[in-house]
Amino acid sequence: MGPRRDGVRFVSSGVKLPRACPAPAPTHALLSAALPPFAHIGRAIDAAARRVAASFPRVPAARAETPAAPLPRRHGKDGGGGGGEERVLISEVAVRGKDGEPLERPELEEAAAAALRACRPNAALTVREVQEDVHRVVESGLFRSCMPVAVDTRDGIRLVFEVEPNQDFHGLVCEGANMLPSKFLDDSFRDRHGKIINIRHLDQVIKSINGWYQERGLTGMVSYAEILSGGILRLQVSEAEVNNINIRFLDRRTGEPTTGKTKPETILQQLTTKKGQAYNRAQVKRDVETILTMGIMEDVTIIPQPVGDSNKVDLVMNLVERKSGGFSAGGGISSGITNGPLSGLIGSFAYSQRNVFGRNKKLNLSLERGQIDSIFRLNYTDPWIDGDNKRTSRTVMVQNSRTPGTLIHGGEHPDHSPITIGRITAGIEYSRPFRPKWSGTLGLIFQHAGARDDKGNPMIRDFYNSQLTASGNPYDDTLLAKLESVYTDSGDHSSTMFVFNVEQGLPILPEWLSFNRVTARLRQSYEIGPARLLLSASGGHVEGNFSPHEAFAIGGTNSVRGYEEGAVGSGRSYAVGSGEVSCRLFGPLEGVVFGDYGSDLGSGPTVPGDPAGARGKPGSGYGYGVGIRVDSPLGPLRLEYAFNDKQARRFHFGVGHRN
Repeated sequence: MGPRRDGVRFVSSGVKLPRACPAPAPTHALLSAALPPFAHIGRAIDAAARRVAASFPRVPAARAETPAAPLPRRHGKDGGGGGGEERVLISEVAVRGKDGEPLERPELEEAAAAALRACRPNAALTVREVQEDVHRVVESGLFRSCMPVAVDTRDGIRLVFEVEPNQDFHGLVCEGANMLPSKFLDDSFRDRHGKIINIRHLDQVIKSINGWYQERGLTGMVSYAEILSGGILRLQVSEAEVNNINIRFLDRRTGEPTTGKTKPETILQQLTTKKGQAYNRAQVKRDVETILTMGIMEDVTIIPQPVGDSNKVDLVMNLVERKSGGFSAGGGISSGITNGPLSGLIGSFAYSQRNVFGRNKKLNLSLERGQIDSIFRLNYTDPWIDGDNKRTSRTVMVQNSRTPGTLIHGGEHPDHSPITIGRITAGIEYSRPFRPKWSGTLGLIFQHAGARDDKGNPMIRDFYNSQLTASGNPYDDTLLAKLESVYTDSGDHSSTMFVFNVEQGLPILPEWLSFNRVTARLRQSYEIGPARLLLSASGGHVEGNFSPHEAFAIGGTNSVRGYEEGAVGSGRSYAVGSGEVSCRLFGPLEGVVFGDYGSDLGSGPTVPGDPAGARGKPGSGYGYGVGIRVDSPLGPLRLEYAFNDKQARRFHFGVGHRN
């Protein structure tokens, strides 16, 4: 609450008033109606108008002893033909108080006189013209009433406007404004204390109050205003309050109410709008978007319904559930295979259940299979752990994979049989947003990994006698503690993403590996006219004893284009930078020009077995080229043609955004 001022009072709860005070506006009026005009202004004008004709004199009857000459009269607005209003010549116009005496404040008399347009001395006036000037005086905002009185004098008709000024402002009572800051009202009346209440200024204040609610998507308005005795201004604000939230499931085909599979508490947990809060249209709209992002609803609408004559509304949420589970199949290309595109093709088969137990929990089982690649993955995700108020999610993962080892241990020697890396991985991760635009993940992952030949036999060393495991055993065991932080931001013409990741190997057992790995990725895009500039950078470092196949591989479709996958180098450290300029060609087709650079920062020989040195990888390199992209349900389809610094050229095909 802002600083207090003498004579100004702001209350959020009701104050007992006489029963004659009107009741607040009902909720349905809040949802659709604007503030009604001040009643006392209209009443004052109407009352004055009704009495003008009565107080406006007719031509006085001639006395027997002294016949009076008739007053001049004209017909029509310009003295034209018949049917016009009767005009009477006025000799004098004056402004006085309600009792007929001069006003105490000369400036008020001047303000009333300035509002008169038609009523001037020696003017021939109609009743309608006098009525219009009465309107002008009252609408100046300084007077609560204005009464024209005509007096017959020896010099002619004297027209006196008897006015009653508004009271001086000495205090404010605002009721029902639970959300409106008191400082807002204090600033609006800061310089008005002790001055006469101006209805025009008050009207502007009321408009600004209503605008404050509208700008914030709130349903609230000033429903009544009056001036109490003693110069106390009373404002009644009506705010719509959420009385209850009712969930109703509708059939996808008929639109009729049906029984839903989702638990109501699962939906209510996602809503930021709660019972007893003010009804906020913008907040409700965000809640609709939140429910849709759960992925289990096909359509969501929220309809406010008034509750009787109160300021409360019931929110009825209509939900149309989508099919929660099913099988799917697809295909793709492995980035780790470089011996022709067909050998890199993989097929996939998956089963997913998006709403396990009706609580929005996700279960995914998938199998990907290629000539060399194979991945079986089981994921169970709870997007919001029950009882947690921080929106923490939990994911349990089990994976068995076999991927090509060509990124690190590939080679073109004819006696060099292909190497695959087998991994069995299991872990649990917790994620949650912890600041606006920031989210974090904390996890614990166990990995059992080793190299195999084309017959599936374990290998300890490759053709170049480079070691394939850090421990010297057929398999390396690692327990990783993972910490990841992600920042995302987007505007009208730019977007930013930053990812920072730390992994620590925990040597719970002596043979388990102990190392620390730090990686970071930054992507920044700008819209420049019809073009878009994308800048990206990534880097990382590993300290400790780690498996050679866990080294950073540099080169390829998602690294330095123009090189085969991992052909630039593999190191304990790395840095890769990229710049792209893209422009829409036509339809979903986009053209792009790009340049990449990557380096192992001289760390290649420090990898156990020095696999990059044994294969003569340069350790750094750059590439550049052009490409096209087509939007698809799977993400952008990328076809690129690149040159590298060795004057070699190469096509690259990818699906989705670059890492």
